Amino acid sequence: MSDIVVPWVISEGLAGLRSQALGLAEAAGLSPEIRVLQPAAPWKWIGAKFWPNPLAAVAAAVTAPLPGLAIGCGGMAGAVLAALRGPSTGVVQVQNPRMDISRFDLIIANHHDELTGPNVFVTRTALHRVTPARLAAEAELWRDRLAPYRRPLVAVLLGGNNGRFRLDRNAGARLAADLATMAQRDKVGVVVTPSRRTDPAVTSLIRTALAPTGGWVWDLEGDNPYFGMLALADLIVVTQDSVSMVSEAVATTAPVMVAPLPGKWRRQALFMKPLLDADRVRPFEGRFSSWPVTPLNDTQEAAAEMRRRLGL
Repeated sequence: MSDIVVPWVISEGLAGLRSQALGLAEAAGLSPEIRVLQPAAPWKWIGAKFWPNPLAAVAAAVTAPLPGLAIGCGGMAGAVLAALRGPSTGVVQVQNPRMDISRFDLIIANHHDELTGPNVFVTRTALHRVTPARLAAEAELWRDRLAPYRRPLVAVLLGGNNGRFRLDRNAGARLAADLATMAQRDKVGVVVTPSRRTDPAVTSLIRTALAPTGGWVWDLEGDNPYFGMLALADLIVVTQDSVSMVSEAVATTAPVMVAPLPGKWRRQALFMKPLLDADRVRPFEGRFSSWPVTPLNDTQEAAAEMRRRLGL
């Protein structure tokens, strides 16, 4: 497959899924074409693993000519990749596909997926697009815009309700109070980026709490400060719900604290344990803290394994 130039990156369009597959492709030095899976009726109401003909269900996204390599993330992508696989098309799945693993050339799975097999490569964190080069570039773009905020600078990454953890008004009020107390007591600057999943009521509570301290909360308008905040933060606080955001945060040079939320998820606990044991992350308890850390990023190793196995 050494002649592959333009592989496909396949996902159902969710930013977190697309970012993982795209990060893997970019780390391998590939410039992929993004294909968004939008199943037609009635398949959009039926789980992908039950589709009798996955390629027909998402026909608009898988038009010929087929690529030499397709990389996907998520369950829907897994069903489509398994159907795409053939003598001229290699397929790489990110995350547990929840189906026969022999239908894939390679599966990149986080250790919390508890998946093993001869074609499975296990990572400690989710794949992503954070690289030293990107952080350096984003630092230059955002240095002046974030300069007015007090140092040390704390970047706060907000997730949202996800069925396992709750970032509702009550949890948001507690987090808002903790952030404001930290800003006042420890004399730090606080900048916050909500995600598309963040309840606007929670964003408003945090904005109101931080206003007297000179903190800033992105309003989802204009340039996204996310990578600039990762690059320039002296400490990163991430809400507990997002494995992806924690994974991106620990790929930086900043210490990371995880803000607890109501809820419980065994796989998330499996994901967090080695990070806590290695002192790469600590629980956030409303105080600023700093300690020496080393960036943790398995995306490059996963990309090297993909190139090796598929002869790229």
